[in-house]
Amino acid sequence: MCGAVTAEPMPGYADFIRGAFSVMLAALRDCEDCGLTLSARSLQLHARVAPSEVGLFFVCAVLWTGLRRTLTTHAFEPFARWCHLHPRDAAKMPESAWKLVFYTMAWSYSTYLLFFTSYTFFQSPSSVFHNWKSGMSVPTDIAIAYLIQASFYGHSIYATVHMDAWRKDSKVMLVHHIITLALIIFSYAFRYHNIGVLVLFLHDISDIQLEFTKLNIYFRTRGGRYCLTNDILSNMASVSFSITWFLFRLYWFPLKVLYTSCVSSLQTVPNIPFYFFFNTLLFALLLMNIYWFLFIVLFVVNILTGSGVNDVREYEEGGLVEKLSAGKHGTGERCVPKPNAAIRAA
Repeated sequence: MCGAVTAEPMPGYADFIRGAFSVMLAALRDCEDCGLTLSARSLQLHARVAPSEVGLFFVCAVLWTGLRRTLTTHAFEPFARWCHLHPRDAAKMPESAWKLVFYTMAWSYSTYLLFFTSYTFFQSPSSVFHNWKSGMSVPTDIAIAYLIQASFYGHSIYATVHMDAWRKDSKVMLVHHIITLALIIFSYAFRYHNIGVLVLFLHDISDIQLEFTKLNIYFRTRGGRYCLTNDILSNMASVSFSITWFLFRLYWFPLKVLYTSCVSSLQTVPNIPFYFFFNTLLFALLLMNIYWFLFIVLFVVNILTGSGVNDVREYEEGGLVEKLSAGKHGTGERCVPKPNAAIRAA
């Protein structure tokens, strides 16, 4: 692990809004190559993606799809049957298990890059543009992160339509995957890979906690028995998820990433290519983070009102928000019969 690095002072929300607005307005008037539109000339001048890298992207996207199907058929679905999950929960459990496995691996790798190597992008966000040159080489460790993430989001676009359960926000999720893939591909092609690693780190941790919460919701009821441990874990994880979402996506993301991309980038690289294009995509990502935060608020309301933790994005058969009917009584670590079932048995 590298030695301690002095962190840059972070701007406040007011500094971010004022700085981004004034710098972007000035760039709109004066910047000669900031890229209001994607011109063929600018693409040819700045974009660098080898045919072999394109081929690897498609191969790995197919491999992710095949790996998910294999794990679902031979690991996740058998485990759900062994645990005697409710059929509705058993149908959705493999999706969450798959995403938990991937995001844990991906976030662990980005954490390694940011905190256990010489990169100082988290502590010093403006350093992402130091020594930037058009067509510069991408370090192998970062290129690996990009290949993993780009191919996974290529797979995820297909999976959202053909493999995942359809939810209220599935259309927004599809747009999110497309925007994320565009950010990954174009940031790699234009050699904005340093800031890309920071974006991935700030987003993947929330997905880990979301899928862990959902899995515990599915495992609350097993074989007609209510499991207290999974209920407690789902409540604890949902609170942690809510806090982490705000800290990483609504605090650090705008104040570290967006401030750097809007303000610091032009200070370090005047006339940086496609300035407006990338910042438009990043702001779109921020808006989606805010949109999903509304669902998180409903999460918290459910907990405070005693309704329990449920995925408020789910559809019920009648079009209502899904409410899992797990009982709330039990002792110890063991699963116990649901109260209604015990009454009927008596």
